[in-house]
Amino acid sequence: MNASEGVAPAIESILAAARERGGGDERVSVDARSLPAALSTAEADGRVPIIAEVKPTSPTTDGRRDADPVELATAMVDGGAAAISVLTEPDHFGGSPDALRAVRAAVDVPVLRKDFVLDESQLDTVEADAVLLIARFLDDLDGMIAAARERGFHPLVEVHTAGELDRALAADADLVGVNNRDLARLDVDLSTFERVSSAAPDDVTLIAESGIGSSEDARRMREAGADGLLIGSAIMDGDIAANTRRLTTAEVEA
Repeated sequence: MNASEGVAPAIESILAAARERGGGDERVSVDARSLPAALSTAEADGRVPIIAEVKPTSPTTDGRRDADPVELATAMVDGGAAAISVLTEPDHFGGSPDALRAVRAAVDVPVLRKDFVLDESQLDTVEADAVLLIARFLDDLDGMIAAARERGFHPLVEVHTAGELDRALAADADLVGVNNRDLARLDVDLSTFERVSSAAPDDVTLIAESGIGSSEDARRMREAGADGLLIGSAIMDGDIAANTRRLTTAEVEA
């Protein structure tokens, strides 16, 4: 598989940098907080189950936010976030493993590691409760899912097409994120989740990723079957706690 074939230049650059990064010196072993359980608890409490993302910047975002990641994550939890996602990719997203370590020590909800993890050794970079695995960029998806689980991580397998969903399900993924962003053009279409997720079995936990900017978007993704929503820019732009609270109460206000 040529992972970078057909993707935008910005994604090619991210993949090139990821190939150059090493992994951890020692194999990690994680006593993970359950991401699916946290999403279910939020729903039972009457909140929209949101994974709020600490994202300093990205190739599709103008500017950079250099606030303390712990302060950001704490505000997100105060706003009702069920879990936190932390970018650890340094070159294009301004993230770091140190930021994730600090956030995970400060909050009591699950923390997702968001990065372009390309080989098993990179799983050992930092402990988290869940780790993102992007199906398109992994030849041995089965092996990476197994390796993540052996370390205690909950692997969140990201897909964008029906074919990638089939690969994820064949690899026994039970936590699947559908990315609404096209990695070739970098545009966003919320109908991607609606189209792709319709083929997922009921026992798979589904996360809608990218492009969720309003309460209306949140309701749309939930009505399409999303068990959780991964939201970054719409929360990071402005008052963190207020933005999170607005989105976690989207169904109450409908």
